[in-house]
Amino acid sequence: MVLVASAFAAFITACGGGGNSEVAKDIPNETTNTKDQTVKPEEVPEKLLEGKYAEVYDQFSNEFKQQLSEADFVKLAPDSLKGVDSFKQASVMKLNGSEQRSWISDSGKIGLITVFDEKGTILGLQAKKLSPSPETDNRLTKIKYDWPLKGEWFVTWGGTNALVNYHYEYESQRYAYDLIQKKDGYSYKGDPLKNTSYYAFGQPILAPTSGTVVSVVNNIPDNEPVGVMNEKVPAGNEVVIDHGGEYSVLAHMKKGSVKVKVGDKVKSGDEIGLLGNSGNSSEAHLHFQVSDGADLFKSRSININWKNRIAPVQGETITAE
Repeated sequence: MVLVASAFAAFITACGGGGNSEVAKDIPNETTNTKDQTVKPEEVPEKLLEGKYAEVYDQFSNEFKQQLSEADFVKLAPDSLKGVDSFKQASVMKLNGSEQRSWISDSGKIGLITVFDEKGTILGLQAKKLSPSPETDNRLTKIKYDWPLKGEWFVTWGGTNALVNYHYEYESQRYAYDLIQKKDGYSYKGDPLKNTSYYAFGQPILAPTSGTVVSVVNNIPDNEPVGVMNEKVPAGNEVVIDHGGEYSVLAHMKKGSVKVKVGDKVKSGDEIGLLGNSGNSSEAHLHFQVSDGADLFKSRSININWKNRIAPVQGETITAE
């Protein structure tokens, strides 16, 4: 089902399961097609369904065209979109000089992801089979949870399909969130290879509701240069809290920043540590989820019942006081 995925991407990845984000950081100038862009980002699905493949291909970046010839693209596209009559937009995410848009087909079985640079050049395009899980989507946590951070937070991965939330394909992380901070469209300012350049790095992480700490990891180095990931300890530094049979998992914390120990009782809003970039993480972000067991990889993720009735989705900004 992959039409093609450009090699430009810098991944925002959490914990495991082969996550892949088509969110670019800085796009090299040499990949840009300098022609006037005639296809607007929101028009790509319509153009593809109309069979205007050459028009879409013409807007590919130069690097993208080197990966896939026009003839191959024209051959692959119809099969990848077979049976699709229309698409509905699922998310729009503008971050770090790129814009990622995703759409879901009328049947709900096919997704389309396209990534653009600031000039509208197409840097990556993928058609993807979707496997909905309505039974677990509709099974919410029994406990209502507070947002585990204060201030404005941007959802890079979150939602109930694999287009907006790569975790969705993995039952152990299906309803997890990846959260960053951004200003003026960027998650960092200064040297992108340094953790301290990222707005999220070092921000306080809060207990999402009352419970007992059952697991703590606090000695994993933060990844630097940013982009180098530690797959041997996917969650990095983490705190797991038992809320009475439901377990919140807060992962990728800053080395040495955890303020609680196993057995501690915490209340909603208590600071448990600082956000970091440890483990299988490509930049400073919080991986947050609720599971039916304490082991992240041996338990099942549960769709979160938020206290303020929010339903965060990729591309949204959530503000918590």
